[in-house]
Amino acid sequence: MANTTAQRKRRFSLRRYIPLYIMMLPGLAYLIINNYLPLFGLSIAFKDINYAKGIWNSDWVGFKNFEYLFKTTDAYIITRNTLLYNAVFIVLGLAIAIVIAILLNEIRSRVARSFYQSVILLPFLISMILVSYLVYALLSVDSGFMNKTILPMLGLDPVTWYLEPKYWPYILTIVHIWKGAGYSCIVFLAAIISIDKEYYEAAELDGASKWMQIRKITLPMITPIISMLALLAIGRIFYSDFGLFYQVPMNSGALYETTNVIDTYVFRGLMQLGDVGMSSAAGFYQSLVGFVLVLVSNYIVRKFDKDNALF
Repeated sequence: MANTTAQRKRRFSLRRYIPLYIMMLPGLAYLIINNYLPLFGLSIAFKDINYAKGIWNSDWVGFKNFEYLFKTTDAYIITRNTLLYNAVFIVLGLAIAIVIAILLNEIRSRVARSFYQSVILLPFLISMILVSYLVYALLSVDSGFMNKTILPMLGLDPVTWYLEPKYWPYILTIVHIWKGAGYSCIVFLAAIISIDKEYYEAAELDGASKWMQIRKITLPMITPIISMLALLAIGRIFYSDFGLFYQVPMNSGALYETTNVIDTYVFRGLMQLGDVGMSSAAGFYQSLVGFVLVLVSNYIVRKFDKDNALF
């Protein structure tokens, strides 16, 4: 009798959750098609693709495709650029997003807060191609706002921006943060809004200043979100925003020293050589390194605070 009752309860629970399972199906199908089915293509990284034979019948070449990345004279430059840019993007991006979120939270008017949120989020929604033309309008040698207005006001000579590599680490960092900080700050703002107001009220009664409230309440309470976003970003530290490094510098050869990263290098190699195996090897290498970095970073976080680790 007890077993029959338990079975009925189980069936009732399954029926109750059927609508949720149905709602889950589109997302699950997308996850499988977009993230798991392409895993079969990893074999391309170890093959010499011959379209006449097909992917599955092409000859295996082992790690030969990986030699293109590691034996080239540009391997050090593209690896250095990829790692350093992403490290700066992670640190500055998170810090600025947190600051913006805290400032937005201090705005009491809902209309004003919604307006500023929309303005800050707008760059994230703009295509990188459009961003590249906005940057060009700013930095164009002949008609750019910098050369025609800002530099003459400061008594400085015009600069050929698209031929001077030394300026582009700063330009690319500013563009990246301007475009992406709005999205990250919304995540942090949602976390800050969810903090119980009683903590702040108690702090005010104890005479704590706004700065003390931020240090002792806000930042500790959103630390799990910061850790999660940081770990996810570290997992993609070997990936780059292709549009940022290819479109914004207008693919200028004079800037390769400071704008060439793994993604753009592989793309140019693929366009010039048409080597699909090499391109797949680079993608596999990036994924593997990112996976290892997530594991290592998560292990380090768990050593200090288990609650802030992803798993």
